[in-house]
Amino acid sequence: MTDSAGVIRVLLVDDDPMVRGHLRTILGSSPEIEVVGEARDGAEAVEEVLRGRPDVVLMDLRMPGVDGVTATREIAALADPPTVIALTTFDSDTHVRAALAAGASGYLVKTTPAEDLLNLIRVAADGHVVMSPIAAQRLVTQSARGESARARIEELAERDREVLACLGEGLTNPEIAQRLFLSETTVKSYVSRLLTKLGLTHRTQAALLAHRAGLLPGDGDLP
Repeated sequence: MTDSAGVIRVLLVDDDPMVRGHLRTILGSSPEIEVVGEARDGAEAVEEVLRGRPDVVLMDLRMPGVDGVTATREIAALADPPTVIALTTFDSDTHVRAALAAGASGYLVKTTPAEDLLNLIRVAADGHVVMSPIAAQRLVTQSARGESARARIEELAERDREVLACLGEGLTNPEIAQRLFLSETTVKSYVSRLLTKLGLTHRTQAALLAHRAGLLPGDGDLP
């Protein structure tokens, strides 16, 4: 979601002012993106969301005081919440999984190249799931330990698998409807039933499962 002028309003949340400054410089290079606020911890993040009503929140996960996972959960519980994207480093995979469970719509590595970061923010603002490929592969591999992802989808009907694969691609409901020649109402019903069947709480978890199960080309069958 964007404002009436088509500008994506972004809130930066990180306890390191150098990181916030770096992100602000990158985002400031795009006329389509406006940084509407900054926060040093999760408590400030919630306050800034209520004050500035951003479209997208870039959320650091490990911060003193109220951490990013807690803040994400509080923001997701608000009426008409913004899209929250977790900012991660490779040593914070456990926190990423917690952030996804709390309602984050994706996660990006802090070292994501500038052009990629701008594009991914645009994608996220349009309602898509965003994941840094390298971080996703690492998280997927670690998450695959334990229950097999393929075992979880064995009982799904073919159409359910197709919808799950579309979620894995980060497609919105209208895009899934167009891809599978279904109405948007039918797609919403499929997605809702899928989440219930699989014991998931939101689309990002479904997207991750689709990758783990090898439903998308190039995923392969993870152990």
